[in-house]
Amino acid sequence: MSLLDSFSLKNKNIIVTGASRGIGYGVAKELAGAGARVALVARSEALLDTCRKEIEEAGGKADVFTADLRSIDSIRACVAEIEAAYGRIDGLFSNAGMGNPIPAYDVTEADWDEMMDLNLKGSFFFAQAAAASMRKSGGGKICMMSSQAGTAAIRNESVYCASKGGVNMLTKVLAAEWAPDNINVNAIAPTFVYTPGTAERLDDPAFRQSILAKIPLERLGTIADVAAAVIYFLSDASSMVTGTVQLIDGGWTLE
Repeated sequence: MSLLDSFSLKNKNIIVTGASRGIGYGVAKELAGAGARVALVARSEALLDTCRKEIEEAGGKADVFTADLRSIDSIRACVAEIEAAYGRIDGLFSNAGMGNPIPAYDVTEADWDEMMDLNLKGSFFFAQAAAASMRKSGGGKICMMSSQAGTAAIRNESVYCASKGGVNMLTKVLAAEWAPDNINVNAIAPTFVYTPGTAERLDDPAFRQSILAKIPLERLGTIADVAAAVIYFLSDASSMVTGTVQLIDGGWTLE
């Protein structure tokens, strides 16, 4: 295999959680473009089906599987269904998550539980189920979705920052535990990426400028920026890399 070929995802079965919108939607299409057969996972079958159709129209392969990542039973049933359909699972982009800016004084128990259940608990148990399947077939690769907020303190984002800090540590611990099973676990940590979910805030000129002022490269992140790192971590090119949290922040955390 040439070095360039090692970046290909041809014949790889890859799961993408949170694939119904935003970063997950866009990255799923890029993974399919790199040759993967993509298992699209989210709660909304209709939104996932739109993504599937776009992938297939571009010549790629994708299938729809629904799951509620706040339910461990739903997670395990979903992974079992994918394993039965595909025969093996080669990779997971654990992308599903949420953000909700709330001043720390105003955070309620419900706010805390909602975000932690999806961002941290759901991410862990989906990775656990996928890794158990990977172990049976000789290994695999997991890319967790973190954020620069797991490294840098961001005002009014206490719960989100805590959840992503947890993802960072999970990445390291899982990488250490699962290395003997030939399972690589890494994470990506993007800065603000313009998506339908972030548009409301980023379309505010004052807010947008406040963000750009903190990024030395003076631009927002893109789906392509994120997808490039995900493809690397789920491809054979990263076979000697595990336990890494890769910042994609344009330099936000340099200072």
